[in-house]
Amino acid sequence: MKIDSKITSRFAHNVITSRAVNRGNVHKEVFFDVELPKTAFITNFSMTIDGVTYPGTIKEKEVAKKQYEKAVSKGQTAGLVKASGRKTEKFTVSVNIEAASKATFELTYEELLKRQFGKYEMFIKVKPKQLVKDFEIEVNIFEPQGMTELEAEGTFITNDLQNIIKKTFSDKKGHISFKPTLDQQRTCANCSQSVLDGDFTVRYDVKRTAPDDLQIVNGYFVHFFAPTNLPKLPKNVVFVIDISGSMSGREIEQTREALLKILDDIKEDDFFNFILFGSEVQTWKETLIKATPENLDQARKFVRGIDTAGMTNLHGGIMRGIDMLNAAHERNLVPKRSASIIIMLTDGQPNVGISNTQDIQEHVKKAIEGKYPLYNLGFGYGVDYSFLEKMALENKGLARRIYPDSDAALQLQGFYDEVSNPMLTDIELNYPENEISDLTKNSFKHFYDGSEIVVAGRFIDNNQNHLTVDVRGEGANDALSYTKQQDAQQIDKAFQEQEYIFGDYIERLWAYLTIEQLLEKRIAATGEEKENLTAKALDLSLKYKFVTPLTSMVVTKPEDYNNQDGIADKPIEAQAVTDVTLAPQSYLYTAHPTWYTSVDGDPHFIISVPQKEDAICFNINENPGAVLNLINDPVTGITVNGELIGDKRANSDAKIQNTYFGKLGIANKQLDLKLTVTPEEITIQNGNEKTGFTWLDSVTLQQEGLTLIINRKKNLVLSMGSGASFVIVLHQVWKKHPLHQDFLGLYTLESDKLSEQTHGLLGQFFHPIDFTILEIHPGSDPKKPDATMIVKNNELTVTRGWQKDYRKDPKHGVDIPCWFVHNNGAGLIDGVHTDYIVSSLF
Repeated sequence: MKIDSKITSRFAHNVITSRAVNRGNVHKEVFFDVELPKTAFITNFSMTIDGVTYPGTIKEKEVAKKQYEKAVSKGQTAGLVKASGRKTEKFTVSVNIEAASKATFELTYEELLKRQFGKYEMFIKVKPKQLVKDFEIEVNIFEPQGMTELEAEGTFITNDLQNIIKKTFSDKKGHISFKPTLDQQRTCANCSQSVLDGDFTVRYDVKRTAPDDLQIVNGYFVHFFAPTNLPKLPKNVVFVIDISGSMSGREIEQTREALLKILDDIKEDDFFNFILFGSEVQTWKETLIKATPENLDQARKFVRGIDTAGMTNLHGGIMRGIDMLNAAHERNLVPKRSASIIIMLTDGQPNVGISNTQDIQEHVKKAIEGKYPLYNLGFGYGVDYSFLEKMALENKGLARRIYPDSDAALQLQGFYDEVSNPMLTDIELNYPENEISDLTKNSFKHFYDGSEIVVAGRFIDNNQNHLTVDVRGEGANDALSYTKQQDAQQIDKAFQEQEYIFGDYIERLWAYLTIEQLLEKRIAATGEEKENLTAKALDLSLKYKFVTPLTSMVVTKPEDYNNQDGIADKPIEAQAVTDVTLAPQSYLYTAHPTWYTSVDGDPHFIISVPQKEDAICFNINENPGAVLNLINDPVTGITVNGELIGDKRANSDAKIQNTYFGKLGIANKQLDLKLTVTPEEITIQNGNEKTGFTWLDSVTLQQEGLTLIINRKKNLVLSMGSGASFVIVLHQVWKKHPLHQDFLGLYTLESDKLSEQTHGLLGQFFHPIDFTILEIHPGSDPKKPDATMIVKNNELTVTRGWQKDYRKDPKHGVDIPCWFVHNNGAGLIDGVHTDYIVSSLF
């Protein structure tokens, strides 16, 4: 396996090559499985099997879809790219090859490296999953400005491996190689496991004798702007923080922790304030105040006392922040030469006050009027990321997802660090209009220390070899203004010094940057403007062969051994919640009875396995009236049991009768709380006190250790202390239906907040579970292949199928693909299913 990376003027061209040999005496499936950065675009893929090459073809997404729709309906294609983790996408191709055959896979992707904290960073995911005879990473860098530093490190690098990283750089060139032998890859002397598992990161920076660098090659130019040694601008920052009930527990603790660290970094010239929103909006101070030592001490005291309450009045919170910042400027409470920003953190969706997201966007845009950037941080997967992203981009900012992990506080702080040192505002880089066409974005609200502004464009006259640029910006003490001239001959001289430059790199850099910015503009655009942006981005994606959200790469394979063609798409962060149900979540579904068939009855339970980006499902066939223990945590005292109901009458055509949950009981022994939910009513018993609601109510109830939100006729959300949260979905059928009854679905969120001793039909899967799928082959249903699953040291026959997730769409649901385990989950669940039958709901 070889990873070959060539970087020229920050633009990286990476080729991953992997070879596999089938040493067996029968045909065998071989895999090519790599992870690449989300910021990269795939540009090429090919497989060569016994001398025959099968190339990937990049097409318009809709064309590719139509071409393969028939194959998809027969279950014959596979999606090859999935989001996987924070920074990466996983590209997976498998192919069956004959005995003694060889397969070579080659994947190419490109990206423009961004400068952060004074360095360019490229990371390579290293995860061969086995010992590899010839493993090599080679990185060649060419920077016409000259290099000042070069470093390489790996999260998996031990002291023994440290010496294997070879690193050299001189003037304009840098070289890194990493080539461990088989023995050096082993986790121990006789082990067959590989130590190579993690991120390999390359960082470097370039010489800066001038504030910028202009390069002209073959009718295109790129302009890098990163002035150094400027005085820092004072900043005015408003933190708008969601304190609704769903932020309780670890999320609000991590938010407090991050804000306290941020207060340590705020400079004395800065102005700041905090706005908190739950059902109500509250502010720390009435106006922005200066970051004096006394004020910072008061602020720390305030932050330590932040706690959660109520629902999500996002509109009220963000508008209060904008009004406060506008007033501070109008009344000259903040320095004239300063940079203002709003940072909003939320984990949910607006549900109090103005909750229509389009209305919120319009109000926010009108109030900000382009005066300062809005940065939206979405905590976890419960947010409407698409809305947060649109609103940020419309207001010259950006959105970022904060992953609900143990390092969430560091993620929050890390984002603040990126924007904590503004050096210039209102930067404009102007080029002669009569000489340049197709210019990328050339005006920027802020320039932050350690970052870089990049502008690229195309000359109208392809032979033009000189350019004059007019640069303007506002600094801490005065305006920045200068003119720069550049001649292509100086650049040509620099390029003659090196051999390994790839193709027309500035042209490809321009195309990459243009597509990236068109796609960004498209997010907030509507109507004809959106259509025009889409057409331009699609045209460039096809011309330069980039896999973007508008294109797909069709991968064809040899026709023998049931090989399935596949489609590689570019995942989008805003769809992460449906594409990758990440976070430790497990679901128990009670599917709508009309999805049951007389053959096997569809599954009740779906277990998400995030590390596999897959799911396992199984059914429990038991008689109506049976009560099943779903979750039992002896440490937190939380138990969940469910009582099965059947149809109004038995279905004589069905071998297995439909059952689904008609009653759920959730108890917390420590709080002496019991919640009983049926399709008709919701009852809370707290000690001897009982409170009742119906599904016609809209309720937010908060008492010690309990938050209950009833969304009328839809669902209820229950949080208990610092334990897990539950969503119960109401399914209503036609009242006069001859067969079916109303029923309930249960979803468990934040199951990692329950203890390791948690058990039950569902609870046992809150701990990580691993499985391996082998020998996929046609099953009795042509649309649903069978396979062998190795799980918990058992070998099971499983079937590929789908199940519905009703959280977002209670009526139709979203299809979740999963491996179905037969016979009441035998071999997957601990013991047998009858072990989980209990005598009563509590």
